Formats: sequence, structure tokens, C-alpha cells
Amino acid sequence: MTKRRQSLKIRIPPYLHSPKAWRRAIHTKLNSIAREQNVEYSKNDQLELEVILYLPENKIGWHDVDNRLKDIMDSLQGRAGGPKSKRRLRAIVPNDHQIHKVTIEKRIPPPQSHGMGHMILRKYKRIAKRTADHKLGY
Repeated sequence: MTKRRQSLKIRIPPYLHSPKAWRRAIHTKLNSIAREQNVEYSKNDQLELEVILYLPENKIGWHDVDNRLKDIMDSLQGRAGGPKSKRRLRAIVPNDHQIHKVTIEKRIPPPQSHGMGHMILRKYKRIAKRTADHKLGY
């Protein structure tokens, strides 16, 4: 049996004024790439998320990364508005509690980016406890 692919890399569409519309645009891109590359996540997978958002210079100070991260994580779960009890879109990740590590950064877009950021969703690789505790001073 072949090993299931667990790494998903996409270009994030430029931010749209409506968070719901942006969530749908991200989900459309995620869903398309996940199906094309046969990437699936089960409810037991532990994942990490890396995001680089490109925002226009006049908007970079206006957008809070926590709000944009919420939009991205909702799109991963197939949520783009409406009641939580009714999921209208296919979930890429069954539940965002599966994401154990997140790195997010906002930048001014380079010209070649066309405002499209980057997102990588992959299997979480935990640092050995002893090493992590040592780095944190425990």
C-alpha cells in the first residue's frame, strides 16, 4: 500500500474585502490542489501550518494576523460563513484542533507574487521533549 501524501502547498489568493469570500477563494484553491495531489487528512492527523500573507503596504498595518489566520483555518475546515452546524464545503482538515503548530507572517508583496501568499500544511514534526524543554530553560 502506498503511503498517503500529507503535505499540501498552495498560493493563497489575495485578500478580498469580504472575509467570507476570501475563505471561499482559499477553500476552492485548497480543495482543487488536495484532490489533484490526492492529499487527505484524517481526524487523527497532527498537523502544522506555515503561512506568508502578502498585503498591500497601505493595508499591512490594518490586518491582524490572528483574524487572517482564523479565516484560513476556517477555510481548511470547510467553513465560509453560516451556522457551524451546517458545513457547506468539503473539509480539508476535519477539525482545526489537529493543528499543533502555526507560523504566520505578513509581508509587502514582491511584484512577481501578484499579491498571492504561500501556505504549507504538513504533518507535525514534534521536537523531542528534552530538546524543547532545554531550549525553553526548563
